[in-house]
Parts: sequence; structure tokens; C-alpha cells
Amino acid sequence: MGDWKTTDGLPRRRRHRALSPWREHLRDTFWFAPTAALVLVFVVWSAATAADDAILTALRDSGDEDAVSDLLGIAEDAKTVVTTISAAMMTFIGVVFSISLVAVQMAAGQFSPRVVRIFVRSRITKATFAVFLATFVQSLLVLTSYDSQRDPALVASIPLVQSVLTLILVGLSVVLFVMYVNSTLRLMRVAHVVDLITREALRVVANMPLDVSAEEPVGTGTGTGSGYSSGLDLDPETARFAHHGRAGVLRDVDIVRLVRMARQSGVVLRLVPRIGDFVVPGTPVFAVHGGPATKALRALSFQVSVGAERTFHQDLGFGLRQLSDIALRALSPAVNDPTTAVQAVDRIVQFLSSVARRPLGALLHRDRRGAVRLVQPVPGWTELVDLGFTEIRGCAVSSPQVTRRLLAGLDDLLAAVPEDRRAPLVRHRTLLTQAVERTVPQAADRAFALHPDRQGIG
Repeated sequence: MGDWKTTDGLPRRRRHRALSPWREHLRDTFWFAPTAALVLVFVVWSAATAADDAILTALRDSGDEDAVSDLLGIAEDAKTVVTTISAAMMTFIGVVFSISLVAVQMAAGQFSPRVVRIFVRSRITKATFAVFLATFVQSLLVLTSYDSQRDPALVASIPLVQSVLTLILVGLSVVLFVMYVNSTLRLMRVAHVVDLITREALRVVANMPLDVSAEEPVGTGTGTGSGYSSGLDLDPETARFAHHGRAGVLRDVDIVRLVRMARQSGVVLRLVPRIGDFVVPGTPVFAVHGGPATKALRALSFQVSVGAERTFHQDLGFGLRQLSDIALRALSPAVNDPTTAVQAVDRIVQFLSSVARRPLGALLHRDRRGAVRLVQPVPGWTELVDLGFTEIRGCAVSSPQVTRRLLAGLDDLLAAVPEDRRAPLVRHRTLLTQAVERTVPQAADRAFALHPDRQGIG
């Protein structure tokens, strides 16, 4: 399970790490980073206050009243800046993020509601929001430290270090603001959005173990017709464990712990639903093969993560789902943007090319001795092709730009895949051709729409 470099442009493979519901919750919310920043700013302000008091005490102990007077003058000059920052920062935060939310809403309407997830999980967005709030709170705290006394011999506090920290936070806020605006503007560009989605999808492919079974679904040998792959001859099914938690999308299973539990019990576990399936209480989740269901296996329900929406963590088809959604939204009469659909098709072809020669169907996870302990179903080649092309093909008939790009993409994939994987591609090409011939009345227009072109119409 070590790291490896790919030759097909895929990212380096990483050791599987279970999806932490708490970590995912923090990444999907906005409260943690600002709260942590506010706590940190109180700690830093307390330290800066102590430093200011120590400086003032040291100067007075040395009898240097002139230095105290100079520091008092500098602090008074800084007070004007700090007051301005305090008055303007909260208004600045409100205006910036209001405009940004409108931009995100427009991007979600034009591309897909799933792109909002990119904005919510953006580290630069959370860091910017956190630093802005920290700067505002720091400026308020500094203002409370100013002493109304102007006599150097009587003044009790000179917030010099605190003022310098406030100015540093302002500078950091300016830098993060520039980075945040750049990030938000990129989110409104379809090329950037589909590139992010594709990179995440390719990372899922790279993290798949190379040891997988064949694609054709068959039964277990017990007459249950469970639908896992025929590349592994499993013993008869002896038990099933159902889901007892909340209803939601199956987002992750803890592979390392499941393999360990199966090895200790001397059985093979098979995940019944696929990652991305919606499960409700009572849905069968695990099947046991090769031995009885021991007491240790009763903890299987704690090794799955169920949430409100799908993630890229182990979901092989989620990237194609999002790319297809973007293309469908672009082809809708309300948007009517075939060029965006072509850009989505470009990435769909890229993703399918990356898995064109990889075995699919079910992942086989082994223990240290090489024995299969967990069988995890994943989409097969035909399912991925259908996910990538079926809906787009149905909506693209009236757009020659998209039909030309689809034909070129299908032809490229036909040249790249093995012989046994050409059937679904040929089927989609035939259906697209037939649909265009039925829909487009003029022979010249039909010939134009059915001419493969990797750019659509240049």
C-alpha cells in the first residue's frame, strides 16, 4: 500500500486514511476557523499586553522618562490608525462576503449546486474570514488598553506592542484579501471548476488498490445474486449486517479496521452498497463469507461514515456526476452555453481515459499475508461510460458543437480502450448518431453535426 508514481498523469497514491466525521464537519462549516482565530487573538493580545507592561516597567526602573514619553507619543499616533481600523473592518467584512456569496450563488446557478462545496471547503476563504475577524477584535482590545493619562510618570499602559500586532494583522488581511478575491474569481470560471473536480476524481483513481477483480457481476454461489465480481471465488454468505445509524449517503468505510476485523474473525467481508449510495436504517451494509459472524463483527456499523452529501474520499463516480451536472446545466434552455458543456465533456473523456485500462468492478483489500479480507464494489467500465455520456447525449442533439465533441471523445476512447470495453462506447456513438439523424432535418446540418471535432466548432 505504499506510494507510487503513475505513468498516466494520476497523482501519487497515498495510504488509505479513514474519513473522520468530525474533520469533515469542520471542513464543511465556517464556525471553527473564526472561533479558533478569536481565541488565538485573545491569547496573543494578553501576551502583547504583558510585553507592553514589561517594557514600561523596565523603562521606569531605569529612570528613562524621555523614552517613556517617546513611546507614549508613538502609541498616540498609532491610536488614530487603530481607531480607523476598528471602525472600518466590520463594514469591510460585511461588504466583501456579501458580494462573494452573490458570486458563489451565480456560479452555483450556472454550473451546479455542487460547486458551493468548493467554496465552503476553501482554506483561503476560511483563513481570510478568520483573520478579518481577528483584526477587528484585536483593534477593539487595543483601544481598551489606552490610558487617558498623558503624564509619562503616571501613565499605566502604553499599548505599543499591541498596536504593532494590529498593524501586522492589517497587512496580513490585505494579502489574504487579494488571495481571496483571486480564489473567488477563479471559482466563477468554468475551466477552473472542472479542473478542480477532475483533479479530485483522478486522486480517487490513484488511491484505488491495483488488485481488483473482474467486472462481470455474478452471484455468490448461494443463489443470492449479490452482484459482486467474478474474479474472486468467495465462500457462501453466512450473515449480513444492516445499517442502524441515521439515513444518508455512504461516504466512507474504514478499510484498515475492516481488514483487521475480518482477519481476526477468519472471514471475508463484502460491502453490499457502493460508496455514494443512499442508505437507511435496515439497509444491508456488510455480508460475511467463509465463517460465522463473531462478536467482534458486531462493531462493523461503527466502521462506516454516513453523511448528507457525497464526497470524493472513496467515491469513484462522484467526479463524473459533477461534470455531467455541469454539462446538463449548460445545455439547459435557461443557460444555453454549449461551450461550457464541451469543457465538461473534455474532462469526462480525460477521466475515462485514465481508467480505460484499469480493472474495475470490485476492489480487493488484503491483509499482510495477502489474503483477501474486504471486497468493496465500485462502478464498472460500462457504468462509468453511461454516467459520463447518457444524460449529456440526450440533451446535446440540438447542439452541433456538443455532438461533434462527443463523437470525437468517443472515437478517442475507442482507440484507447481494449477490445472488450468498446461495446458501451459503440452503443453511445450509435445512439447519438441515430438521435441526430432523427432530429436534424437537413442533410448538410446532419453531416456537420456528426463530424467529430475535439473543439466542438473550433
